[in-house]
Amino acid sequence: MDLTVLVPVLLVVALSIFFDFTNGFHDTANAMATSVATGALKPKVAVLISAVLNLVGAFLSTAVAKTVSEGILAQNDQGLPQITVPMIFAGLMGAVVWNLLTWWLGLPSSSTHALFGGLIGAAVIGVGFQAVEWGGVLSKIVLPALLSPFIAGIVALAATYLVYRVTKMATVAGSSTAFRHGQTVSASLVSLAHGTNDAQKTMGVITLTLIVAGFQEAGTGPQLWVILSAGLAIALGTYLGGWRIMRTVGKRITDVKPPQGFAAETSAASTILISSTLGFPLSTTQVTSGAVIGSGMGKRLASVHWNVVTRIAFAWVVTLPAAAVVGGGAAWAASSGIAGLVVVLVGGLAVCVGLFLLARRRPVSAENVNDEAVDADRIVQRQTEGERA
Repeated sequence: MDLTVLVPVLLVVALSIFFDFTNGFHDTANAMATSVATGALKPKVAVLISAVLNLVGAFLSTAVAKTVSEGILAQNDQGLPQITVPMIFAGLMGAVVWNLLTWWLGLPSSSTHALFGGLIGAAVIGVGFQAVEWGGVLSKIVLPALLSPFIAGIVALAATYLVYRVTKMATVAGSSTAFRHGQTVSASLVSLAHGTNDAQKTMGVITLTLIVAGFQEAGTGPQLWVILSAGLAIALGTYLGGWRIMRTVGKRITDVKPPQGFAAETSAASTILISSTLGFPLSTTQVTSGAVIGSGMGKRLASVHWNVVTRIAFAWVVTLPAAAVVGGGAAWAASSGIAGLVVVLVGGLAVCVGLFLLARRRPVSAENVNDEAVDADRIVQRQTEGERA
């Protein structure tokens, strides 16, 4: 077997599994942040439940995986994508680097858009603009990204408003405990939905690679070992817990109470499950964050911390183009063959290790995830007050 073909394929499979792992701990907050913030679930119990249900969700559908492998990149006359295996590797590296950067910053950015941005950037640099199915990008990535957070937010706003303003359930004795129990169910549903959507993206990338390399027929779905590997990787990453982002979603967007958490999780889960059924590779991060914002507005507009929301929205906007730039640069470096792949691999690993070491300076764990985070705005405010005094 030709090593110049086999080695890049093995590198892509390994990096895909690692990306799926980072996706798991990057997106743990999507399912469990509000439940942990309200005390409905203990942090370590929450991530264990989420990990198991992510694994289960990975086996429920492959519609999103087929969208990734067939609907984003243009195909030639033989029905094969024009992108090459080294380009896929470069695009994945762009996604991994952006995922870890935003994790270190505690920003709930989209792993989905990081992945697609990296692949698009690599395809454009490696082949040209004709290598991307721009209609598919618009209909299956851009439009869902614009609409889904608002849909989930509006549903969560309405649900929270009904709870607090109409039924008055939030003030009934014992209702807080009831909502905490309800959050266990709703958060579990989000985890299951997350597995049906996000795990499939890695399945799609591996399947795309096998098709491009000639190890699998075009038009076929992910193989069983691919589904199992992706499910286990995202489950392991979820179990280890993305505590930095969980603190942001659970504590810094709004002061989440059990009724809000239940409304946000239910809204997010329903939106994600519908999109998975339709084959849309939705950003579960954007859906969850939008639902949390909506739940805060449904209770009281002033309870939403708009400075944090602005930073999150900025991360949403720049994720796809930023990952595309990194993926494109990696594709240019990888164009020289095996040596180029080694350069991309070593450079990417160096960045990843550096970000992990930086994160250890101010660690966030299960023990302190609910501690109030002190951001730069508060530091400036305190300094100003001190100068006035």
